[in-house]
Amino acid sequence: MSRPIVTFLSDFGSSDPFVGVCQGVIVRTCPEAEVIHLAHGIEPQSVGQGSRVLAASVPYLPVGVHMAVVDPGVGSERRAICLRSADGRLFVGPDNGLLIAAAEASGGIELAIEITSAEYMLDSVSRTFHGRDVFAPVSGHLAAGLDPERLGHAVDPDTLVRARELATSVEGTLLTATVQQLDRFGNIQLSAALADLGDRFESGRRVEVTLGDDSYFATCARTFADVGRGDLVLYEDSEKRLSIAINRGNAGELMDASTLDTVLVEFDPVLS
Repeated sequence: MSRPIVTFLSDFGSSDPFVGVCQGVIVRTCPEAEVIHLAHGIEPQSVGQGSRVLAASVPYLPVGVHMAVVDPGVGSERRAICLRSADGRLFVGPDNGLLIAAAEASGGIELAIEITSAEYMLDSVSRTFHGRDVFAPVSGHLAAGLDPERLGHAVDPDTLVRARELATSVEGTLLTATVQQLDRFGNIQLSAALADLGDRFESGRRVEVTLGDDSYFATCARTFADVGRGDLVLYEDSEKRLSIAINRGNAGELMDASTLDTVLVEFDPVLS
């Protein structure tokens, strides 16, 4: 018999005990649970980044309980929720837009529950650590087979808070996009997808990338090795998003990029 799965995403990082404590609560509640740590390096309080990472990852995860905690509104009137998707996954976290995209990528939201039953929380609930006191024990109980409807009352999915969409537009040969995230290699993921570009993206095509006051030339390519060492490349990444990288280098450092920066890509630049 396979073990119940709980996946865990957060902005807790690795220098504090928050992640380990939450895992401890999950396993104390459901000793058979296998906890998969999806990501804990989400930028602090970046609900949008957490939402995008969870939605992009969930197709590769086993069906189970998916706990996500990026929660700048902890202790406020924001709701704690559990969503059940059409393929049987359960998503647990705050009602701030973090869970919706992943649930919709899993066949759509079949059930939305506001978590209100103290029976499935820790005895004392902190105002600032609902990951430990609410979401972790609830996830453990669900992994152990609890019917999510026992957690509270059903709510209309249309009333759930949704994450803000990042700006993306294409006008003529100019793409305007937003930096979604930077990975540890310095690759810059944009809000745009290859499908947004029509026939503008061609392997080998030179483009001009502008961020702030600085502009750089890059080459459209399939992978890093299609350009010379130290050259900028514009490519489709593993999440089907356009990304900017340097072959054997760090594009984020070169361009001084940050999440939510606006990036312009001109597909018909004036080449000197």
